[in-house]
Amino acid sequence: MRMRRSLLLGALAAAVFPVTVFADAYVDFFRAVKIDNARTVKSLLARGLDPNIIEAERGDTGMILALREDSMDVFEALLNAPNIDLEAKAGNGDNALMIASFKGNKAAVEALLAKGAEVNRPGWTPLHYAAANGHNEIVQMLLEKSAYIDAESPNKTTPIMMAARGGHIRTVKLLLDEGADASLKNELGMNAIDFAAKHNHRDIADGLTSRLRKEGKL
Repeated sequence: MRMRRSLLLGALAAAVFPVTVFADAYVDFFRAVKIDNARTVKSLLARGLDPNIIEAERGDTGMILALREDSMDVFEALLNAPNIDLEAKAGNGDNALMIASFKGNKAAVEALLAKGAEVNRPGWTPLHYAAANGHNEIVQMLLEKSAYIDAESPNKTTPIMMAARGGHIRTVKLLLDEGADASLKNELGMNAIDFAAKHNHRDIADGLTSRLRKEGKL
């Protein structure tokens, strides 16, 4: 009887211990990501922690969280981790290249592209995010990797619409010069001119109107 009880307790301990260890590693991992502690991250990965685990708050992977927090040492460690999934999505659908593009993190964008991160995807794209914040160097980098210049979000909003919305006149010009179609409309019937006008960027609205008239698109 005593032996059976000991065996039962041993089995329970064996079942619970890995869960406890995992829970501790999970907490340590995401804490380390936030404070850019690459040493701890590397140690946890070496012990077998999945580099693509998801944190509960926003559904971010470690790499996405590292980019949000500007934890570049951790980002580099994860980028070079075996089995890292560059296309893993956060709970809202964003991936690492999208976050790097949104934040204007040129070094991260270059590193992700060099590792083969996908430039084009259905819905919102890295180009939308770079254009929205006027990150022209990143816009150019993405276009050089064959980013679709008139990519449509779920409601058919294009990168040039996002640039116009944000008042980024140089980004609008860059996209136009690279072949963006400013006459396209989204599902709300708005084109880039409408976005610029709605957000009080009169210079962009007037410039786009003049250009489209010359092209016979108005």
